[in-house]
Amino acid sequence: MQLHDVSKGIQRRKKRKRIGRGVGSGHGKTSSKGHKGHSSRQGFKLSPLFEGGQMPLARRVPKRGFVNGAFKKHYVILNLDDLEAVFTEAGLVDEDALRAKGLVKGYNHDGIKVLGDGALTKALEVHATKFSESAAAKIQAAGGKVVVVAYVNQRGPAAAAARA
Repeated sequence: MQLHDVSKGIQRRKKRKRIGRGVGSGHGKTSSKGHKGHSSRQGFKLSPLFEGGQMPLARRVPKRGFVNGAFKKHYVILNLDDLEAVFTEAGLVDEDALRAKGLVKGYNHDGIKVLGDGALTKALEVHATKFSESAAAKIQAAGGKVVVVAYVNQRGPAAAAARA
């Protein structure tokens, strides 16, 4: 073997299988799909959950209990050290101010919850959906104000009606 033979036949991208191009290609006639049946038909897609006709695992396993996923609330979590780092002087902290500072992104949540991790030295008036007890105590101890507001999603028909 010579050094120039090492890379012979090695290609950067594997060539695709050219099916249905005659008997001599080895992939002619049935195009490697066998004879008859649903898997030989045009547009056939096999579901990754299909188990050959036997009862699928998702239906074999018993289901118990109550799943609260459809009703669960998802909050944007903020800690006091986040507010301390971003807001330089005392003032109003609401959803618009948090979005402007990049602490709240997107609209796929049910409100903002402030937690008490960290220390707060500025007198901030914080408007949020929920507060932990420690966060509310630390905000008030710093001379700030805690205001609980109902969350209104700023996107969609409800938001348009609220803005009008």
